[in-house]
Amino acid sequence: MLDKLLLGRYIQSDSFIHRLDPRTKLLGSFYFIGIIFLANNLWGYGLLILFTFLAIALTGIKLSYFINGVKPMIWLILFTVVFQIFFTIGGEVYFQWGPIVITSLGVINAIYIFLRLVLIIMMSTILTLTTAPLELADGIEHMLRPLEKIGFPSHEIALMLSIALRYVPTLIDEAQKIMNAQRSRGVEFDQGSFIQRMKAVVPVLVPLFVSAFNRAEEMATAMEARGYRGGEGRTKFRQLQFTRQDFWVVLAFVIVTVALIALRLYV
Repeated sequence: MLDKLLLGRYIQSDSFIHRLDPRTKLLGSFYFIGIIFLANNLWGYGLLILFTFLAIALTGIKLSYFINGVKPMIWLILFTVVFQIFFTIGGEVYFQWGPIVITSLGVINAIYIFLRLVLIIMMSTILTLTTAPLELADGIEHMLRPLEKIGFPSHEIALMLSIALRYVPTLIDEAQKIMNAQRSRGVEFDQGSFIQRMKAVVPVLVPLFVSAFNRAEEMATAMEARGYRGGEGRTKFRQLQFTRQDFWVVLAFVIVTVALIALRLYV
């Protein structure tokens, strides 16, 4: 399951989405999370699904790749959906057994919550799969730069975020190797009670943390050896700039926002 997590993974390509400015992709991802709450009917969610699938098509990456990326989160999503079904009361009552009540409003809200979470995960996956860690760090640093006037360490924050994202796949691969080594010694991670499964994970966490700290120390030493002194006076080899493609993306978001508001008010 760990090898299906897509967080922090980057796939190199030359698609329309890959060529966008990282600031456009960052702001677009956050903006999408905001406008998804404008949808309050099936037409609105249908529009968002169409928009997300169009964005996936423009990445040039197979749809199955994104669906596999949602699978590790499916139990968390289903738990949220079930919670929504049983604790939302309103509309026609479909089933009642003691305090457990399933109503039409609960089912509809559960479907909307499911769609929201899946679409947000897919849109976030588009950002990480199509944006190199260095580009992501540059984009975050540019957006945080106005806060430097009040002493905010934008360069250091961007560097920490990019390093964290960069090493998520590495840590996942390392955890998978440790789990495989433990399996070869007879450890079963998928059997037993919940407590027994948690106990089986502890021998994985200890070497994983030791490896992560060693890797962080080696990286700090390597950065100091190369004369790294923070962001002060630092120049950029690649300069970020908005292009016509970014303009089309902004226009697409504006059109989707207007359409969602219209569907919310008049449908």
